[in-house]
Amino acid sequence: MLGAHLNFSAYGFWLPNDPRGSCSGRLWAKDLRPFGPVRHVTTRESVAASPHDRALRLAAKRHLKYPPVRFTKTQVDAIAEGFSQTAVQLPLTVFACAILPEHVHLVTAAHARDPDVLIGFLKRAGTRELTSRGLHSLAGFRDARGRVASPWAEEGWAVFLDTVEQMREAIEYVERNPEKEGLPPQQWSFVVPFIE
Repeated sequence: MLGAHLNFSAYGFWLPNDPRGSCSGRLWAKDLRPFGPVRHVTTRESVAASPHDRALRLAAKRHLKYPPVRFTKTQVDAIAEGFSQTAVQLPLTVFACAILPEHVHLVTAAHARDPDVLIGFLKRAGTRELTSRGLHSLAGFRDARGRVASPWAEEGWAVFLDTVEQMREAIEYVERNPEKEGLPPQQWSFVVPFIE
């Protein structure tokens, strides 16, 4: 493995029972069960553009425990600072990163830690920085244990990249993501060029 394409969402962006499918294996939220079962997807290809019942997806979002999170530009900058600190501390080599209002993409070099563990480090770092700057979207909400609710969905998605071609394709995909959402290109200090 040369690297990994990591993807994770803000809370409420991509539900476990999204009609297009998800990487989730189980639907824990009872209030979402009337909107369909988990549609587990194992493909490496994005299913975001797949035809689906949009009204059903939006109806399910109205039954979430907390309001869906949508990061502002100021919050995105705070999250990037958290990612930068984590990249230094682990250390983690990042070749591409797009922090969008509702989800994040990164392409990283292979690491001793499992990609799912890396996603956890990145989420916690982003949350710490949001909290320290008073920018946490769900600061007024508590989970069942009394902790501040996370601004992130519970799981993430990782694709192992085994070839130089896969690395290049993933980097290009991530770099194009802001433009696909009508946003300017993103350049972060912790992102380094991929050299074959």
